[in-house]
Amino acid sequence: MTSVSSDGMVHTSPASGTPLEELARWAAELRPQDIPGRVLDLAASQVLSQLASIRAGLAHPLGRRLVAAFGHPLQRDPRTAASVLAALGSWLNLDDTAYAGHLSNSTVAVPLAFAHARQLDGVSLLTAVVAANECAARITASATLGPLRGQSAVHTHLAGAVAGRLHCDQASSELWEDSLGLAFSMPNWPLMRGFLASDARLLNAFTPVRTAMDACDAAVAGLRGAPDILDHPDGFLARFATVPLPQAVAKGLGERWHTDTLSFKMHPGGPGIDAAVDCAAEIHAELGPLRPEDVAEVVVEASLYTLFAGRYASSYVDGPGSPLGALVLDVPYPVATALLTGEFSVDDFTSPRVDDPRRWELTQRIRLVHDTEMTRQLFRSEAPFGEAVREAGVRAVPWLKSFGGDELVELVGTFEEGDRDFTRATKATGSRVSVRLKDGRVVTRSRLIPVGAAGPETRSRHAEMMRAKFLAVGGPESVADSASGLPYMTPPEVRRWIESALLD
Repeated sequence: MTSVSSDGMVHTSPASGTPLEELARWAAELRPQDIPGRVLDLAASQVLSQLASIRAGLAHPLGRRLVAAFGHPLQRDPRTAASVLAALGSWLNLDDTAYAGHLSNSTVAVPLAFAHARQLDGVSLLTAVVAANECAARITASATLGPLRGQSAVHTHLAGAVAGRLHCDQASSELWEDSLGLAFSMPNWPLMRGFLASDARLLNAFTPVRTAMDACDAAVAGLRGAPDILDHPDGFLARFATVPLPQAVAKGLGERWHTDTLSFKMHPGGPGIDAAVDCAAEIHAELGPLRPEDVAEVVVEASLYTLFAGRYASSYVDGPGSPLGALVLDVPYPVATALLTGEFSVDDFTSPRVDDPRRWELTQRIRLVHDTEMTRQLFRSEAPFGEAVREAGVRAVPWLKSFGGDELVELVGTFEEGDRDFTRATKATGSRVSVRLKDGRVVTRSRLIPVGAAGPETRSRHAEMMRAKFLAVGGPESVADSASGLPYMTPPEVRRWIESALLD
């Protein structure tokens, strides 16, 4: 049996094993028939979505430099191919998220590389994606109330990459335990200076995926990992979690699917820009092309989460020469772009668009304001960390104070029990955009759940949405139209489908 002590550490009897062992046994034995159809359908959309992100990263000049350094994403060695795929899909913040973590950079990239190399059929690819999602999301959830979050929580990819590879290889649970134990013995911890001020962002997912590949190779050769590396007092959670949640690692296995909490990115950048860009695009549709000189002020109201990320980036953003690592986290630039053009895409991070002086003039008129109700709704939703707060209960108070002070503790209010069914999961990273024109008109739009984020609309339309996302980055229609048939593809069809998505 598993129990949690007052210090947040888990204690297990020999019969059940550690959380890592429970998770490894379940994931190693996961088969397609164990997965609900809706979850497999979400995984198919997730694969197409991440292929779009990889294409976008590959088309950018920095992406081509990465390929020059490490090789093509479909090179012969699937270990290096997986690392390159992970890097290309991550650095523009067009990657998909869930409760908890930016999953797809490893949970899709690694199965794609190994399915292509091992010539797997479509349902095997999707099962590996789901297994990787569940492992990565659960381990990330256990450390969500900690100092690293979002893309800085790169330990997500240690779990996602190990699981994605080993499920493709149908490895034994013992090999899973050793590989995860070795990978989490040396987890990566990124420095924000390099993340924001340099091109190191391109290695954000590359490095942990490569570490995971080395851990798998070492385990195959007979090296052993510590099975209690996650929950031991000298282990991962002791260092990476302010409020450790070891019980989240194996909670509801086979019954509560973290893949149900997927949010799909429709715009590059983040976190929190999505709803603001959606609103700005709607305002553009009403007002038509704006001139910066006609705008008196733009107010973007959002949750603490959006303001927190924007605050990090703002000191690095100063016009067209701003480092891309910071610009993809900025709020004013994408909002200004969407107001002026009606959209925001990866091309807006490259010349000549990023050099447009009108955009930068309009950014000077944009002001960010905290909306307390949006923060309250953020923490009532499952992703990105509402469920973790509920899981922690009153133990979450110190983390909440560090994130938003006493005001945030009051906003969160009574702690509900963290046992929700994820079939109705939401990610309420909302925003309200108000444009006040110099002629006195004020136009306002608001959205609580961004287009593509976890919620009722995404659950009913994710296949349609991801088709549009893939086509928007120049993907072939034949690939987009056949994505829903991925579970039925034969190994040769899967191989051709992946190549068609990336080699044109």
